[in-house]
Amino acid sequence: MIGNILKKSILAAAAVSISACTANYLEINSNPYEVSRDQMEADGYGLSAALNGMAGVVISTERNTAQFTDNLLGCTQGGYFGDTGSWATTISQFDATDDWTGVLLASDQVIPLFYSNYTDLKRITDDPVPLAIADVLKVAVMHRVADTYGPIPYTQIGADGQIAVPYDSEQTVYETMIRELGDAATTLYEYSSSSLPATADYVYGGNVAKWARFANSLRMRLAMRIINVDRDFATEAIKAAVDTENGAGVFVDNGDNATFAVFATYGNPMYSSAWYNPAQISGHQCLTGGESHASADITSYMNAYNDPRRPAYFIDSEWPGQQYCGVRRGIQRPAINEAGHKYSGINFTAQSPLVWMNAAEVAFLKAEAEAVYGIDIPGGTAKDFYEKGISLSFQQYGVTGAESYISSNVQNVTVSYTDPWTEDNENTRVEPVSGVPGVMWQDDDKVQQRIITQKWIANWIIGHEAWSDYRRTGYPVLFPASPEGNRSGGVVDSSRGARRMPYPQAEYTNNPYMSDAVSMLRGQDTMGTDLWWAKKTND
Repeated sequence: MIGNILKKSILAAAAVSISACTANYLEINSNPYEVSRDQMEADGYGLSAALNGMAGVVISTERNTAQFTDNLLGCTQGGYFGDTGSWATTISQFDATDDWTGVLLASDQVIPLFYSNYTDLKRITDDPVPLAIADVLKVAVMHRVADTYGPIPYTQIGADGQIAVPYDSEQTVYETMIRELGDAATTLYEYSSSSLPATADYVYGGNVAKWARFANSLRMRLAMRIINVDRDFATEAIKAAVDTENGAGVFVDNGDNATFAVFATYGNPMYSSAWYNPAQISGHQCLTGGESHASADITSYMNAYNDPRRPAYFIDSEWPGQQYCGVRRGIQRPAINEAGHKYSGINFTAQSPLVWMNAAEVAFLKAEAEAVYGIDIPGGTAKDFYEKGISLSFQQYGVTGAESYISSNVQNVTVSYTDPWTEDNENTRVEPVSGVPGVMWQDDDKVQQRIITQKWIANWIIGHEAWSDYRRTGYPVLFPASPEGNRSGGVVDSSRGARRMPYPQAEYTNNPYMSDAVSMLRGQDTMGTDLWWAKKTND
């Protein structure tokens, strides 16, 4: 019955709705087709419906929302997916319309839906365990919003059901989130021997100890996000997160991975979005997907490394002689019925879970913290953590050969790509990426590039994290947009890509605090504006 309540809520969500943030989220999300809140509480379903409703927002289980936030934003800018839809304007060409770029902040399927459930939970229970889990979920949702726009409403959001509240600086947002995760981890560690009903927790089946490790792992992710500009605060947060003497520590194996796999009619929303509008060609059955295919960046890097995980990641392309060939991002795209369908597809299914965070990422975070920033991480060396990250990724996808891959002694790898659709067109030819560090560990001046590149491969489909790492470190080096494909009018550098998304126009109309938000961005609300944490120094 609990699952039915969540599914009714998911099924009732229609296409993405961009709404004014002055709206009261308690009214926005009153669903006339659901049982009432009073009925839910009387029947004992409220706690489960609220927790699972919040979890379903981290990566939205509504397919139109997930398409805009992940397929067409995080996964394109992170170098995983390429567009093969028939749109006139796109994020990957840096000219997308407001209803594309504003979804994470303005859609009623993200912030309003999350906070309506969050408020319900606080009204239904005073149990510290579900309340701590709710705070972890809040950060899991809202850090993706902050990573996308920069300054956001955060510390004052939720009062009386209102969303049009003052914006916080990026430093305030991230430091607040990291503190909230620390508090939640402490509470969950204290109650780690307790449990929730499995029907109330579609992520960990009621295992509170795993939630404590997720809280700390997320804390470490965000601390590394800001380490270049808030070094002391980030360092202390990382040390606290990995502490297993006084806390739960972080992810150690794939059994800790944070995933969500309870879906409605269409299954995994990223899968159904990727397969929407496949090629319709007489006598040809499209086997590679529809509006999203694998990108040229990820296929080319993994080809250069001869990576054994390719069959687990990709569907073979239809281009002769090129088994794994992705579509280049930021170009004038081929139509799906012409050449668009020939590129490698994304090897996942309607039943594949949405992965929020995996153990491989945490191992790479440890490696970077120790090798690049000199933070003493207990339990191993930077090399140990780096190799563990690769091994965990292979295990996650059920692929053998991690040992041989790790010991590959080829250095200064060249990553090249020739688009079989435009190989004779000088304007779309791309220069190879040379001098890419090989897989085998070397404690050299390329150590961060080596770690981030392998982390990027291991984080396949976790697009927002890939995009954030790319903006923070510059790695991996991605193929630039072509001159014709960059339609930003000079706002976005073709080599660096989009640095953030512009605020939704509804915010300018309805939120009286927008001038403060834009001031925090030095007056530049554009795709080309660097976020605070994406800089190497405090300048």
